[in-house]
Amino acid sequence: MPCIDTGDLIGSWRGAGLPTGHPLDGLLERLGWRGKRFESEDRVDPLIFEPGVRLDPARLPMKTALRWPRLAQSRLSRAGFVLLRPALRAHGPAAHLAPIRFRGCTSAAMIYDRQPITDHFRRIDATRVLGLMQTRMAPPYFFLLRAEE
Repeated sequence: MPCIDTGDLIGSWRGAGLPTGHPLDGLLERLGWRGKRFESEDRVDPLIFEPGVRLDPARLPMKTALRWPRLAQSRLSRAGFVLLRPALRAHGPAAHLAPIRFRGCTSAAMIYDRQPITDHFRRIDATRVLGLMQTRMAPPYFFLLRAEE
């Protein structure tokens, strides 16, 4: 897939996971994930939840969700997430963009500030981008982003 420049990501993007059998498949959507917002290369909100709430990825229990995905997707966990959401809010940007060489292509990547996670991006077309979340904690997680107007 074609590379994408960091500047081409500036704006708000609606997100959706791609089902691949990953432990996180469907979890973000069940919790109300809306997408990502790139204000500039240095100001990125990687997790926007309905109705436009910015959450800090460093405050989310990712290791727990990966270890016990059925628990993470349970009704009890979803209810707890809604109650805890105010405490999970981001107080400023939580990631930044940089061009990174990945799988033979130098393309835009989002580097989380306080998590060992990098999202690599490739262009699908003028309004869609494929994302691959890379972390040492799990296999790659694939997602789609669609530009919002």
